[in-house]
Order: sequence, then C-alpha cells, then structure tokens
Amino acid sequence: MISPKILVETVGPVTTVVINRPRARNALDNEAAHALAAALKEFDSDPAAQVAVLTGAGGSFCAGADLKELSSGADYFPWAGSDEGPLRAPLSKPVIAAVEGHACAGGLGVALFCDIRIVDDTATFGVFSRRWGVPMSDGTTVRLPRIVGQGRALDMLLTGRAVGADEAIAIGLATRKVARGTTRAEAETLAREIAGFPPIAMSSDRQSAYESFDRDQANAIRREMELSLAARRQEAQSGAARFAKGEGRSGKFPK
Repeated sequence: MISPKILVETVGPVTTVVINRPRARNALDNEAAHALAAALKEFDSDPAAQVAVLTGAGGSFCAGADLKELSSGADYFPWAGSDEGPLRAPLSKPVIAAVEGHACAGGLGVALFCDIRIVDDTATFGVFSRRWGVPMSDGTTVRLPRIVGQGRALDMLLTGRAVGADEAIAIGLATRKVARGTTRAEAETLAREIAGFPPIAMSSDRQSAYESFDRDQANAIRREMELSLAARRQEAQSGAARFAKGEGRSGKFPK
C-alpha cells in the first residue's frame, strides 16, 4: 500500500489500483494524486505485472481534483503536464478503467488515460469543473477529441453536460457496458485475457496506435513496420505453427 488513499492489489499478472476516497467520491487531493502516480509507475516498472485495472472505491470512479483542498489556497499540480503527474503519458502496458458512478472533471481525464473503459449503467462522464472555472490540466482536451472526435469533445468541454453510460458507449467514450456493480470483476477478467496473449506483438501494436497521432500516414505505417519486427522474429512463427496444428479452427481458441 503506497497510501491509504490509493490501494494496490496484485493477483498474478493483473494489478488493480483503487482510488480510495469514497467520502469525496474519490476526488484526488495532491497526496492522492502523487500516490496514484507512484502506483502507476511501480506497476509499469514491475516485470511481473502485465495489465492494470484502475477503479474507485464505494461506487464512484473519480470526481476529479479535490476542490475543497483547492479552495483552501492549496495549488494543484498538472496531472498530465508535469513530469511527476500520474497522467503524463501512456504507460508501456495496458490499463483498463472500471467505471461506476462519476468520472468527471479530472476524473474524466483519469478514465481517458486508460486504454479501455468498462462501465455499468451508473457511470457518468462530464467536464463538471466548467461550472467552477477550473481548467483541464489532465490531458482531457487532448485525449477526448482523439477518442470521440472533435465535435463531440467540444460539446462536452464547452457545455459541461453529463454523459451517461449508454451515450458514452454510442460515441466511443466507453468501450463496454456490463451489469451494475461488476465493472471491476469484468475488467480484471479482461485483464487476465489480455495478459494471456503473446506480449511482444500486443505491445508493439498498442505502441503503434498511440504513436500514429504524431505522424503522417506514411511515417505512421513505417513506424508500425519497425515496431512489428521483434514480434515477427520472436512470436509470429511459433504462433503460426500453433494455428497450423489446429488451434483456432472454427473460431475456437484456447482459454
């Protein structure tokens, strides 16, 4: 446990990080934000850890920055724009958000930092900080348009309106919807499935997808080829051999 405000649980290759401030709907004060950064860094550097699940305690995901702390005169550091921020750049490994309740303001930024967002019907996304004059400093203005498109992102950023689970699925903000109260369990099941794949090809494909935004199409495709070389040399031939022996026939794959 890095801090009582950020809990870390590890089962096999899956690390679950829990924001543990339920009385504040898991809003992050500075202590919790630094602890979240430390937990994510520790996960990323652990060779035995392969996939992370990020969630909140008590039926909420994260209500953003702790405005009560901010109102007391404390400054908050940018979660994405500073070197010590928890949301500075994608990790080298997949992260799945298990979202119940509010993922608003900076909490939306936390969800957008993740690769996959699993929700139940209680999930609510929104730039609610629009009402209080608190700007986004968590990567939301950059990541949200890339995920849902510029028009939808501007609608959310300018109006501060709430986006429920079904709309989030429809616009691509959320990835999967599951039964109420099961987001963490479903996310951990998915994390175990992802951890079971050959890791080199998965990691290179993921990295290529992120890097493509910074390149024109020709250079992005060239970079995809460069990133694929290690998997082609180390995994692809043995995987093809398994297929040739019968694995995957009729759409049936090993557990």
